[in-house]
Amino acid sequence: MSRLAQLAAFIVSLAVCYATAALGAVASINARGFYQQLERPFWSPPGWVFGPVWTLLYTLMAIAAWLVWRAGGWNGARRALALFALQLAFNALWSWLFFAWHLGALAMLDILLLWATLLAMVLSFRRWSGVAAWLMVPYLAWVAFAAALNLFVWQANPALLQ
Repeated sequence: MSRLAQLAAFIVSLAVCYATAALGAVASINARGFYQQLERPFWSPPGWVFGPVWTLLYTLMAIAAWLVWRAGGWNGARRALALFALQLAFNALWSWLFFAWHLGALAMLDILLLWATLLAMVLSFRRWSGVAAWLMVPYLAWVAFAAALNLFVWQANPALLQ
């Protein structure tokens, strides 16, 4: 495969991941004010942490997906890349459920499905690229942390999160 094709695929991978981030960001337009209203645990990070962390995670996702594509192609790595697409959908949906629609229970369900899909994806990525699988471990850990935070905030704010 030519270097140009590899570069184009890498750019597409970045674009897909950053488009997912943008879709979530649209839902989070009023997140700052809403987040400040919520009762949060002492271990909750300040709001400004989320942007840099998610930027790094989306970049790692793009690199990992590209590595899997490069190793297996669209046809060979179809299952791994389908799991990648599914986790992106769960990822983008969470922001809408939590920040835009204030549906804490559904956001909790979504984040659990996201984590399970991520675990399956990491295991699937491992078949194609050990590096790609390891690049997803920080994301898996962050989503586990976010799920714990989601659970606490949802339970502590029944008037604000259904």
